[in-house]
Amino acid sequence: MSTAMTLKPARNVASAPVVALGLVGGWLTARETGIRPLGGVVLAAAGLYAGRTWLARRGPATAAALGATYVLGFGLSHPLAKKIGSWPAVLTVTAAAAGAAALLSDASDQDWIPENPQP
Repeated sequence: MSTAMTLKPARNVASAPVVALGLVGGWLTARETGIRPLGGVVLAAAGLYAGRTWLARRGPATAAALGATYVLGFGLSHPLAKKIGSWPAVLTVTAAAAGAAALLSDASDQDWIPENPQP
């Protein structure tokens, strides 16, 4: 019996849910455990996993832009939380970062074509 873990091929990963998991999951992990670095581990792991998809699908420029959006979202959630509260801030930056990932990486041309187009 093999105990080796294999990852799904990078091009087959939907990165928007991974981004959402990283931002919301990282914040929730830090909040619930009281261990901020543990939340950072969740944030970093999800960011790296999404990043490999961005790189495989769209190349280094888009991967860098989406990576910056992810990290910037994390950074902006802190001052935003002082203005609108923690949950709204986390959900706002998550929506922006996951939306960017969905549009710039996950949505390929064929994703926008209906399966059964009407004539």
